[in-house]
Amino acid sequence: MKRRDKLLILTGSLGDGHNKAAQAILEAARFYKPDVDVKVVDFLEWTHPYLHSVGKYCYMQWVKSLPSVYGYLYRKTREDNTLSHMFKKMKSFSTDRMLELLQEEEPTEVVCTFPGAAAAMSYLKCNGLTTVPTVTVMTDYTDHSYWVHPGTDRYLVGAEHVKQSLLRYRIPEQRIIVTGIPIRMPFTQTYDRNELRDKHGLHRDMPTVLVMGGGHGLIGKQFKSVLQSDDLAVPVQFVFVCGRNEKLKQQLEEELGGEKTRHRVMVTGFVDHVHELMALSDLIVTKPGGLTVSEALALELPMMLYKPIPGQEQDNAAFLVGLGAAIEVKNAVELKRQLLEVIANQSLLVRLKKNAKLSQQNQDALHTLNAILDTHHHFIPALDGLQLAYANV
Repeated sequence: MKRRDKLLILTGSLGDGHNKAAQAILEAARFYKPDVDVKVVDFLEWTHPYLHSVGKYCYMQWVKSLPSVYGYLYRKTREDNTLSHMFKKMKSFSTDRMLELLQEEEPTEVVCTFPGAAAAMSYLKCNGLTTVPTVTVMTDYTDHSYWVHPGTDRYLVGAEHVKQSLLRYRIPEQRIIVTGIPIRMPFTQTYDRNELRDKHGLHRDMPTVLVMGGGHGLIGKQFKSVLQSDDLAVPVQFVFVCGRNEKLKQQLEEELGGEKTRHRVMVTGFVDHVHELMALSDLIVTKPGGLTVSEALALELPMMLYKPIPGQEQDNAAFLVGLGAAIEVKNAVELKRQLLEVIANQSLLVRLKKNAKLSQQNQDALHTLNAILDTHHHFIPALDGLQLAYANV
């Protein structure tokens, strides 16, 4: 009797993107492939049950406080070199905990949406501790050496240029598939904008700007001068999504709520209807995380990418600006100037929207799911010939 497919998806809570991709694959399996079992596990929480919260906090503080240092290390370790190999050899997980997880779940395939999980699976495979097929789903529009490991059987990437970049790591071409970055089904639907604006108590005919800083609410304060300025020719609706940053939410409500500006302001914390807020908006101002910008692309929402962090965010921004679907702004002064220009220039907004539509990737998570299942059904171990030689570098 043929065994049911069982996918073990390993994600990590550094930012929301890795978790969003995992949930999108889980959702697609439940809807399209109900005969496939899927289990999502936070790799960081599983391997470091007592330290993962502290580690996540330290990471976020590092990125916010010292982005230039983060960017420097990111660039220095992008390619395979002495420094990147040194970091890869720094084992940051418990072998026993990983083996315990595999023994408990008995997956037919492991899917990694977090690079640390891919590193852990590769370590186990290179040391003969498991042979389970392993797929890595890359969650940004860029490459980096820490995503690349000899025990990975297939790489699923968001765009063709990422595939071409991965080929430089001597990965056989047949192991790299362009699937698009997987997003949840609500972001792939079409919506009636007027109905959504009515539902959320927003004016049908006012320009509407959605402001997001990712799940940790990393932007928002910079809008105070914009909202209190008389430079905007017409009143604008601003919808602020502060994520889990309750302090920022309270601050914005106090400073911008009520009649404090001539514009309409709605402030929310973490919400599960971001797809509706995107669909009713004319423009999103956001940090360029891979999943957020993929969701915006799918809904044909023009983007203004604010102060991308050196590293994957800068690479995502460059990709989207190159598509003509986004504008990048580097500071609060430029943010105000560009926002004024976009609001006043409807033709620019239309052009951004048109380019977003023309450049849409295959974002539906079903493409990713099918590629994952195909890996298992046509499994050829990664640790052969060239890959094995690479593993020993």
